[in-house]
Amino acid sequence: MTTLSSYSSGTAAQPLLGETIGTAFDNTVARFADNEALVVLHQNIRWTYKELQQEVNLCARALLAIGVQRGDRVAIWSPNRYEWTLTQLATAKMGAILVNINPAYRAHELDYALNHSQARYLVTADSFKTSDYRAMLYELAPELAHCPVGELNASKLPLLKGVINLDAQSHAGMWRWADFMQMAEEIPQHTLTQIQASLQFDDAINIQYTSGTTGFPKGATLSHHNILNNGYFVAQSMNFTDQDRLVMPVPLYHCFGMVMGNLGCITHGATMIYPAESFDAGAVLQAVHQERATALYGVPTMFIAQLAHPDFDKMDLSSLRTGIMAGSLCPTEVMKQVISKMHMKEVQIAYGMTETSPVSSQTGRDDPLEKRVTTVGKTQPHIESKVIDTNTGHILPRGEIGELCTRGYSVMLQYWNDADATAKAIDPAGWMHTGDLAIMDEQGYLQIVGRIKDMVIRGGENIYPKEIEEFLYSHPAIADVQVTGIPDEKFGEELIAWVKFHAHATPVSEADLQAYCKGQIAHFKIPRYFKFVDEFPMTVTGKIQKFKMREISIKELALTSQ
Repeated sequence: MTTLSSYSSGTAAQPLLGETIGTAFDNTVARFADNEALVVLHQNIRWTYKELQQEVNLCARALLAIGVQRGDRVAIWSPNRYEWTLTQLATAKMGAILVNINPAYRAHELDYALNHSQARYLVTADSFKTSDYRAMLYELAPELAHCPVGELNASKLPLLKGVINLDAQSHAGMWRWADFMQMAEEIPQHTLTQIQASLQFDDAINIQYTSGTTGFPKGATLSHHNILNNGYFVAQSMNFTDQDRLVMPVPLYHCFGMVMGNLGCITHGATMIYPAESFDAGAVLQAVHQERATALYGVPTMFIAQLAHPDFDKMDLSSLRTGIMAGSLCPTEVMKQVISKMHMKEVQIAYGMTETSPVSSQTGRDDPLEKRVTTVGKTQPHIESKVIDTNTGHILPRGEIGELCTRGYSVMLQYWNDADATAKAIDPAGWMHTGDLAIMDEQGYLQIVGRIKDMVIRGGENIYPKEIEEFLYSHPAIADVQVTGIPDEKFGEELIAWVKFHAHATPVSEADLQAYCKGQIAHFKIPRYFKFVDEFPMTVTGKIQKFKMREISIKELALTSQ
């Protein structure tokens, strides 16, 4: 019997969409003009597809009026708001490249992203949570306070020419959004139509800065073809139609929001619903209840917060059918509760990375529960996957652990202005090396066992933190747990588990948890250290930052051992 190799190619009933985002959007408007397109609860916005198109066209014409040209970079620094989506679709229609800036960035990171992407224009919120965006901009570019609007000449931001502020008030050196939109009158609609018709679907349309754990973030550069198709096939897998209503608490600046959310809905005529500027468990539950949502997105930590919310039992979530849990590996118990308590019987797991637009594998809506809680599904349509030996680069037999690589329409064009990093990530045959350790089973399902850099080697034994996390989740007091490695003189590395308890759980000690592990998992997999916390270090998208956990643990243990 021949051993199957760890290679799979995603079969597809539908061909790839060979069109730009602007064309696809206009085609949807033609089919579903009166369908509700965008509902932004915190801004009291409720637009049909026809109304959304009118606003998008005005925004695109306004961009042309202030001097934005095809290929120019237009950065956006804002939480979830309707203006974000208008800017996303308007730049796609007139050919500018949208630069997504993390809402959590501070002045130093903003400086890097604007200069690295060579952004000429910035659309910005005035403030968000504890971030005073306007103050940071005046700090970076004090020239803004005295320059004519649209004529910035800043020493630290030499390429930036104009700033559009989303505040209702006017601020020195910046366009007010309302005034900016009125400038559309200077450009006739037929000018935009001609420009839109000249665009090609392989044009770069988006730069997304990946949250690097070391060094500066890299700008994954994506095309219309990359993200339009990925949004389409993700939603297709969920059986989306024009009757679906998706609640999106995930950030728009990230692929989860702008691609899987916005473009997934737009390619199917479905409704995009934003419950709040950023994740708020109560607002999400209220949005599902009030809007009769059929689908909900989130990372596992978001679903955990919703399930634990004091108002959970007051909300009618029976309209929910499907959704996606992504961003990090999902605990089995959480998935079971999402299916039973939140009625998301067809909920799916999606896996990917910014560099692959983002999704490259996904569980099916009718996959058995076991596959939905232990794997990240099968290879997406029109995409290839393989698992390789990290030393030789050879494809491994199925069932063996190696690095996951993906290839297809979804692989980014490049890292912006970084040929060396691009060459390291995408090999000469076009494979994107993910840095994730995976196993492909006999049926082609992929299981992610961790990051190559997260794998712990203790006394010569390879340890995959996810396996230990899954076991510790079974403890009734534990709500969430993350395991990482820290240096150890004797074994090279030791394990530390950061543990978050359920709110009303009976306190449990380190010794209790070690005893719980004894005899259930191999002795070398039992964490030597435990740290009890209320929260984990996270990115704004809800991804756990294990490198920060490691840094904090090293520092604290060094202090206690002195």
